[in-house]
Amino acid sequence: MARNKFDVDENLESPFSFSHLKRAMKYIGRHRGKMLLALLFSSIASVTSLFGPKILEWTLDTAVPNKDFALLGLLAGGYVALVLVGIGFITIRSRIMAHVSQEIIYDIREDLFAHLQKLPFSYYDSRPAGKILVRVINYVNSVSDMLSNGIINSILEIINIIFIVIFMFGTNAVLAAIIVAGLPIFAAVILLLKPRQRRAWQGQSNKNSNYNAYLAESIDGVKVSQLFARQEENLSIMQRLASACRAAWLKAVVISNTVWFSSELMTQIVFTFMYIAGVYWMGGAMVSFGVLMAMGQYVSRFWQPITNLANIYNMFINNIAYLERIFETMDEPVTVGDAPDAVELPPIQGRVEFRDVTFGYEPEVNILEHIDLQVAPGQSIALVGPTGAGKTTVVNLISRFYNLTSGQILIDGEWDIAQVTLHSLRSQMGIMLQDSFIFSGTILDNLRYGRLDATEEEVVAAARAVCAHDFIMEMEKGYLTEVNERGSRLSQGQRQLIAFARTLLSDPRILILDEATSSIDTRTERLLQEGIQTLMKGRTSFIIAHRLSTIKHCDRILYIGDKGILEQGSHQELLAKRGLYYQLYTAQSRLGGVEEPAAYHAPSPANEPVLI
Repeated sequence: MARNKFDVDENLESPFSFSHLKRAMKYIGRHRGKMLLALLFSSIASVTSLFGPKILEWTLDTAVPNKDFALLGLLAGGYVALVLVGIGFITIRSRIMAHVSQEIIYDIREDLFAHLQKLPFSYYDSRPAGKILVRVINYVNSVSDMLSNGIINSILEIINIIFIVIFMFGTNAVLAAIIVAGLPIFAAVILLLKPRQRRAWQGQSNKNSNYNAYLAESIDGVKVSQLFARQEENLSIMQRLASACRAAWLKAVVISNTVWFSSELMTQIVFTFMYIAGVYWMGGAMVSFGVLMAMGQYVSRFWQPITNLANIYNMFINNIAYLERIFETMDEPVTVGDAPDAVELPPIQGRVEFRDVTFGYEPEVNILEHIDLQVAPGQSIALVGPTGAGKTTVVNLISRFYNLTSGQILIDGEWDIAQVTLHSLRSQMGIMLQDSFIFSGTILDNLRYGRLDATEEEVVAAARAVCAHDFIMEMEKGYLTEVNERGSRLSQGQRQLIAFARTLLSDPRILILDEATSSIDTRTERLLQEGIQTLMKGRTSFIIAHRLSTIKHCDRILYIGDKGILEQGSHQELLAKRGLYYQLYTAQSRLGGVEEPAAYHAPSPANEPVLI
């Protein structure tokens, strides 16, 4: 999928390619038995309906003039039977195809969603969620109709045309030839209008995609919009996008109606010539009234499937572009996945080693270069440094959310994380990112999200350890309290505590905490530190925190900057160096961001703390 945003149209202009249709045949093939049965029922209903004009002809030319009431009753009964047969078979066909269409939707969405779950973070970093949703919902709905009803209807309309021509020439060959003579003119009109119609509907689809993308973004960021009083500006943008949707839709409808008008106009012209020929041009002999009425009905029946085929062709052209976008998403490479020869990572001790690691999110733009680092099992490592230095990147690489540009990350000295399965790697890690995402459901569901087999006792123990148990029990249903998507009923601090408990409940060998206490008040943080220290025992831990008071007791602190590790050591060792960490720590001390340690005297006259 090309990089895009809500005010940029996707390029859906692509040539008709049967390769996409051929690839889609696997979804059709799963239901070919039902589709063939539906085609059979539709064909029977269509062919039987063609006897209606013949019954009308026999009624007007034979039964009525001869006052043959028995024949008239027989013909009337036969006509009713034809209608009932047609209704019955069409109803059965509609039900079959409704099931087939929904099954195709299910199959495509299942494959598409399964692939989206595997795509790396980099795929979502620069793509509007709304446009991804359009592909999963709108495009799949449209394509499923093409793959089910579109194919059935195109075959059925061809069958209709063949049988209508047979019935017309069987009724009167001269009048049938006049009716068919208008086909080249209508074909020329279709060829002229169809490219414009296709572009118009693709334009409407683009504008609708943009509208959905902005709508999804606006709903997701509604709190920020209200905070900055952006309602009027956002409404203006939405009105602009909605107006573009409306204008594109009206343009497409006008062109489509032009096709319909051309079909109706051609039908009326053919009607006129047929009646003139029937009355005046048949060697002076007037064609029977029954024949004229029958041929008049066949005129409508002849042009309608031709118009339908033109519309079906247009639908195929549009939906092939949608199908291409769906397959484009399915073909998006899973750049972070299991190697072909990946092995299961056995239970680990927690040793982590970086060997000459280089990484960049963009080609030729490195965030980290030539990182070497060794962490012993059970050690606690803190990462500090300026914003954007690469602290979160380091822990993301350990979790293998991105592939390294070069180098290796080893677990327990022998397991290259690029050569083990992602599930076996991440299942032994407890990761809490800055975004404390809470899913809709109960608090208990959220706590068990990463470990469905956890007992209630284990859940409660994890919640107590992070000081979440008390506020959970104060809610109306305790752990069974329902929370909304993103946990909107909870405070940011409560969401963070629940996310922390969820992480700790998985009992990881490697624990990663990215700003784990950034939204927790100072009193709760002090209580939480005791739980953190207990839970970190025996686990290799990586902690990112801007509050340096939360990392003073870590075994080693890494100062990340200038694409590498500029300083490392314990809290006291780094303060003694009076380097970058010392400057950061004293700056926070002046701002009240950390507590002044007991090992310090008041600053000297030179405004520099004196270490004892």
